[in-house]
Amino acid sequence: MPVSRFKKSLLVLSIAASATVVQANSFNRIASFGAIQNLPEGTPLSQETSPEIIAASEDGNTLVYSDSPFGALGFVDITDAQKPIAGGVVKLDGEPTSVAIAGDTVFAGVNTSESYTQPSGYLMALGLQTRDELARCDLAGQPDSVAVSKDGRYVAIAIENERDEDLNDGELPQFPAGWVSIVPVKKGQPQCDKLMKVDMTGLAEIGAIDPEPEFVDFNSRNEIVVTLQENNHLAIIDAASGKILNHFSAGSVDLEGIDISKDKKLDFSGRQTRLREPDSVKWIDDNRFVIANEGDMNGGARGFTIFHKDGRILFESGASFEQEVILAGHYPDKRSGKKGSEPEGVAVGKFADETYIFILSERGSVIGVYRDTGGAPEFVQLLPSGIAPESAVVIPQRNLLVSANEKDLIEDNGPRAHVMLYNFSNTPASYPQITSSRNSNGTPIGWGALSGLTADPAKPGILYAVNDSFYANQPSIFTIDANQTPAKITAAMPVLRDAKAAKKLDLEGITVDGKGGFWLASEGKTSKDIPHAIHHVNRHGEIDRSIDFPQALLAHELKFGAEGITLIGETLWIAIQKPWKDDPADQVKLLAYNLNTNTWGAVRYPLEQVTSGWVGLSEIVSHGDQVYIIERDNQLGESAAVKRLYSVAKDQLQPAAIGSKLPLVKKVLVHDFLPDLKSLNGYVQDKIEGFTVDAAGNGYAITDNDGVDDSSGETLFFTIGKM
Repeated sequence: MPVSRFKKSLLVLSIAASATVVQANSFNRIASFGAIQNLPEGTPLSQETSPEIIAASEDGNTLVYSDSPFGALGFVDITDAQKPIAGGVVKLDGEPTSVAIAGDTVFAGVNTSESYTQPSGYLMALGLQTRDELARCDLAGQPDSVAVSKDGRYVAIAIENERDEDLNDGELPQFPAGWVSIVPVKKGQPQCDKLMKVDMTGLAEIGAIDPEPEFVDFNSRNEIVVTLQENNHLAIIDAASGKILNHFSAGSVDLEGIDISKDKKLDFSGRQTRLREPDSVKWIDDNRFVIANEGDMNGGARGFTIFHKDGRILFESGASFEQEVILAGHYPDKRSGKKGSEPEGVAVGKFADETYIFILSERGSVIGVYRDTGGAPEFVQLLPSGIAPESAVVIPQRNLLVSANEKDLIEDNGPRAHVMLYNFSNTPASYPQITSSRNSNGTPIGWGALSGLTADPAKPGILYAVNDSFYANQPSIFTIDANQTPAKITAAMPVLRDAKAAKKLDLEGITVDGKGGFWLASEGKTSKDIPHAIHHVNRHGEIDRSIDFPQALLAHELKFGAEGITLIGETLWIAIQKPWKDDPADQVKLLAYNLNTNTWGAVRYPLEQVTSGWVGLSEIVSHGDQVYIIERDNQLGESAAVKRLYSVAKDQLQPAAIGSKLPLVKKVLVHDFLPDLKSLNGYVQDKIEGFTVDAAGNGYAITDNDGVDDSSGETLFFTIGKM
């Protein structure tokens, strides 16, 4: 049948549209700067650092951040944004709480309080280039947030005079009360003698006689918006006169679809009504501002709200922001009983003629990016951040976003505190690399701490993963569709236990049984009543067989156990993470369990040697005539050295009886994961724990994000191509 002229036109238009699809703009992390790089020579690297509030020079080439633990302002040269250079520090005689820049002047609030009842502090003006102190204004109280007006004429300081959280359970009032100070600026110099003190008492319904201003920001009309977090209140001040133009309660939010219990499982069926108790605030334009509802005393609405300055609520995110965090695997279950993902920081900037709103999740360690529409903002993407992003600054003229991440885990041998840089371009978003879909009731599939990986033997790109004991009350098998970008977790099947099955599980490995079920490896710890065992589950997730480790092996038990499992014929092979008492220090066992004879055996595997930390195994997978084994150290960041995939020929796997002399296999290096772990320009993750080969012969790897506990929460999921 001939095609009509109209249909031909539609066909041509359709083809033309397909040929001219333009990649949407997005943000991608391009660099990370560890704050320890700024420590002066001779300072021990054990010194805690914490980039908290960050600002950028007008030319966008210099960053300045407040570092409270070190008592300093840190400088970073980002002339080449992909290669930040340490700019050194300026030590202060007090604790910097915030920083802002106008022209060639850096303004910092410095806390010198002797106690909660005797607060004190000052505003310091510092030359951006000379780093000389230009002026110092006594604030007569403890400063928190500092902001400079867009025209450089005023500095506003929130004098919080924060309460003692250990006194009377932190309840208000606790005197002295806080206020807002406004300091006029002339030619970059603060006019200390003209400082105005704006009384904030008597405004809020909560703690009216004890206001605690938290955050301040200017619009272009020199109007200051102020959050009073503990008082759950907002105010608008005229900078020129110090007059309060308007004030109103921040109100409360009815939340649905949230996790409200810290219980080692993810259950998003909860409901709560919570006061907003906003932390950070930023103007979107001269009439609208956005608040991050972190909460403090009795609040924390887990999202963000857009207000008109006349007090109208223009948009409320409810649980929608937190659900985006959940879908990306960044939900911090340990905060479920309190404030969930805790949105704390906010930034607003205009990129490519569009205004973007950035919401920083302190506990989820992720940044939500939204496009301002004038109405309900449009969710764009999530950005990976360091641990606990406290603040961010936009540099639109350079298409840059910068976050300051305050958490430094030096005491736990964990990640250090970082400043991270993101570029805005038409490059596709590189993160997240794996997300989840929603359940039939609309709630997101919660996930995290993925510790083992296997593949469907018949369906290319279909994989299965398990979570570890971080979710001890919710062991699960996740189905992953890797045929899309990002990969998608499409289902979560609970591992069902009964009285005869294992009471406690720490699942670290998974392999298909070829019959629709799975074999699981559980890392035990006898002292905590967690048995070292392997378990079989049927297609419904029910454990129908459990096999404990033999006593001949358990007699030499140490802390680390099974970390991976694979099936070769009728024999299960299990990778033990580290040497036990009966192993040489540089060798570890690969255990074998024959399902026909019900007998145990083992071979030894040689480990790499490192100068710091330890090296162990994280995964074992059978493919072709080889088994592939992940060998990794426990180091992260710049200290990471061994993150590798090795192969062992199957004909070497000739197990000897437990307790006898075990044969030592030879290994061949197949792939170094370090470039993959550096590809997102964050710090190198320590736990690359899952690897498998799919039905098409493609190798896939995944990292364990520790359930976002003392971790950035990032999960890297990628393919290394054909094996």
